[in-house]
Amino acid sequence: MPIETTPKSKLKYYLIAFDAEGRERTDDPDGKMSDKVIEALKSEPLTDVFILSHGWQGDVPAARRQYDNWIEAMASCPDDLEKMKQARPGFRPLMIGVHWPSLAWGEEEFGGGDAGTSFAAPAENPVEKLVNEYAERLDAMPDVRAALRTIIVAATQEIAPDELPPEVREAYRVVDAGSTLASKGEGAEPGADREPFDPDKVYEASKDDVSFGGFSLGGMLAPLRSFTFWKMKDRAKKFGETAGFSFLREIQTAGGEKVKVHVMGHSFGCIVVSAMLAGPDGGGNLVRPIDSLALMQGALSLWSYCSDIPMAKGRAGFFRSIIEGKKVRGPIITTMSARDTAVGKFYPLGAGARGDVAFAPGELPKYGAVGKFGARGPGIKIVDLEMQPANVAYEMEADTLYNLESTAYICEGGGFAGAHNDIARPEVAHAFWSAARGAL
Repeated sequence: MPIETTPKSKLKYYLIAFDAEGRERTDDPDGKMSDKVIEALKSEPLTDVFILSHGWQGDVPAARRQYDNWIEAMASCPDDLEKMKQARPGFRPLMIGVHWPSLAWGEEEFGGGDAGTSFAAPAENPVEKLVNEYAERLDAMPDVRAALRTIIVAATQEIAPDELPPEVREAYRVVDAGSTLASKGEGAEPGADREPFDPDKVYEASKDDVSFGGFSLGGMLAPLRSFTFWKMKDRAKKFGETAGFSFLREIQTAGGEKVKVHVMGHSFGCIVVSAMLAGPDGGGNLVRPIDSLALMQGALSLWSYCSDIPMAKGRAGFFRSIIEGKKVRGPIITTMSARDTAVGKFYPLGAGARGDVAFAPGELPKYGAVGKFGARGPGIKIVDLEMQPANVAYEMEADTLYNLESTAYICEGGGFAGAHNDIARPEVAHAFWSAARGAL
């Protein structure tokens, strides 16, 4: 991808695109973008690198829109920019947006109708269109394609029967067997941190208050959406610990000790950046610790960083090595919003275990997302704060994780996601800037 320019502030950033296998795309006429980044680090007087990873954005235009909006939000904080210049004489940042194919599903499926609606078949062979889309997302083999067709044809005939038809139940078992996704429970690697798949349980759970703004998470496709949700978690982890980890080490090597590195992930991108820091199987070594980390509306387990999961005694969170290995020198921040229905409701639904996602007031569930609950558990120095207006200062310290209650600002949006994508705000950018300064 070429070097991008934001539409309003005319700031430049590098958009580096990878394919589903973690290979950097080489079809840009300007050359390989990672090489351009390394060249800039070696030849220009840069002081700070900001690495950004999106969540479920399926293509390059969607990633570009998110990065344009996010960097514009960062530019809308002049006081923070001035403070960075004071703290970092000669402050000169380099911005990098990483794209990885990550579309879990589309809101346009079957016209976005509610569960309980029977759909007339639209034009242009919608069944084959959906079969092809889901097959691509699941890396499906021929027998899985046939099972997908069975499920989708049945859904066009009746989207929300009282129970799953026998042929659909069996088709889901074929999809599960061919998905390559394990079921190892909480604390396992992203994608395997779920209960053994039971299509009937997921289908029943999806009937409970899961229709948002005309788009349904329920109906006969609910178990299929849970597969793609978990498949994207798996892909985020694999991409982060391979291509992402290697790229981060290259940046640290080329920039040297004087260049600070700040990392931000959104949604599944929080898995990407966590895996990027943890390295292969959580055991990789960075050149040096990064300087700050921001997890915006994270679609990863709330127990990911803790030393002992309360509901799985003796098991640490999968990304525990980030804390134990002190891979972040400065602050870590998370955002939480009650209006984010994507992580608030679909994340636990995708775990496939109703009893493990229910919880009493004041308690925490076995399966829940950082974007709903923050990062939790023992072995972390945690401070809970309200997100502040863009003109109110934070006092953030190194080696501390700050969970920011952000519902007042991350609050707008419709459809199944709610406010999940509503992060391009000055208040959110202000928190990111503050974390970056907390490492100086």
